[in-house]
Amino acid sequence: MSRPARLVFSDVDETLIAVKSMFDFLAYYFGATRGTPGARHAADVRRELSRRTSAGAPREAMNRLYYRAWAGEPAARVEELARAWYAERSGAPGFYLAATRRALEAHRDAGDTLILVSGSFPAVLAPIAAEVGATRLLCSLPAVHDGVLTGRLVGDPCIGEAKRTAVRDMLRSRPTVDPAHCYAYGDHVSDLPMLAEVGNPVIVGGSPQLRGLLPQARVLHPQAVTDAPTHRPCGEVSHGAGV
Repeated sequence: MSRPARLVFSDVDETLIAVKSMFDFLAYYFGATRGTPGARHAADVRRELSRRTSAGAPREAMNRLYYRAWAGEPAARVEELARAWYAERSGAPGFYLAATRRALEAHRDAGDTLILVSGSFPAVLAPIAAEVGATRLLCSLPAVHDGVLTGRLVGDPCIGEAKRTAVRDMLRSRPTVDPAHCYAYGDHVSDLPMLAEVGNPVIVGGSPQLRGLLPQARVLHPQAVTDAPTHRPCGEVSHGAGV
């Protein structure tokens, strides 16, 4: 009998890669384009978002606030430096969490469809998707006007409940795929809405909070070797093999 079709959803930051891509690239970009004042600006943005998050601000609101820092930046320049950021960062040991990468590549080699789900944005995520063979991005989409980032998003940030909606929409678009056969990988409680939509949730890193909420989930330790097994909630980007 043929193997059932499966979709495999994966968070990115601290699930597939060790860094927080949004902040790491923010520092890289503004340091490259503005020097020391730019690096200071990026650090100030991160510090302010961290302060507000610690004070209880919703992650969705903080995701929107993050993108305001990009207002006025040329989209082509952002994409160019995102490629340079990836080329530099991905060559360093430990950029990818080895166990997750191997698990996703095993899924890919078995014919499963890989989909990255992230609050980060396409310029940063595209080279990661190409590396692991993901064919879709469900992510936050910065708005662009006349080639310049506006500081706003198209639709909602791809955080929390928006991840659930995005996964449900993707599953609904594939009626022959049984969610019970699908997988999702995440590391944080904000990934719970996505993880709960599939029959095979995988907790990367063993978050006690997630383990308590999803006691049936498999736990994948990042350094372990694995043998793998109208409202617009998130932007969707399709990618071919040449991304």
